[in-house]
Amino acid sequence: MVLLCAVVLLSACGRKAEEAYDPIYDRSDFVEVTEVIPDVILEIRYYSTYNFVGARVDGYERPLALMTRQAADSLKAVSDELKAHGYRPKIWDTYRPQRAVNHFIRWAEDIQDTAMKAIFYPMVDKSLLFEQGYIYARSSHSRGSTVDLTLVEERTGKELDMGSPFDWFGEESHPNYRCRLYMQSCNRLLLRDAMVRHGFASIDSEWWHFTLVNEPYPDTYFDFPIE
Repeated sequence: MVLLCAVVLLSACGRKAEEAYDPIYDRSDFVEVTEVIPDVILEIRYYSTYNFVGARVDGYERPLALMTRQAADSLKAVSDELKAHGYRPKIWDTYRPQRAVNHFIRWAEDIQDTAMKAIFYPMVDKSLLFEQGYIYARSSHSRGSTVDLTLVEERTGKELDMGSPFDWFGEESHPNYRCRLYMQSCNRLLLRDAMVRHGFASIDSEWWHFTLVNEPYPDTYFDFPIE
């Protein structure tokens, strides 16, 4: 009788554990980008307070760059190609937990909080951020195969001039925007062409944003913290 009860109890616990499992909290297919690209430069903006929110964003508990293995391997190919020409990738963001996106939404709804307006969105009314497509309820970053990055010249250690800063809310951030200087447009093309050659796709609104075309989790929005 005792043995039977134990078997029933174990079976019930197993069912509960299975029911409690939620794939959005499973990071088993993710890697730290520095494990794949040891010399990559990281400046994880949402771990810091220097971002459009003006505070550390929910879910960024360590300044790490996490990606699916497939995306990290493709980014390694980009890095190898560009390194041969004297450049290194600098990453601002990769995997972004859904809780971070929810933080962005709460921030956008707080119209009174404009502490970082002068730096990141001086020409945009905060009340229009949703309407104009700057803030979304879902982000490709949460699927684990998207990266925000720029390039650094190895010889000088300086970022290439891309014509607008990261997370600038304005048309100047559009990849095809006609930059003030010809070299700025050339730098954008240098980055975009290398990313596209190795399986990433760009978007129309941000020159720094790329998603792996054949991403392994196109319909899953993960929410495990970066720790």
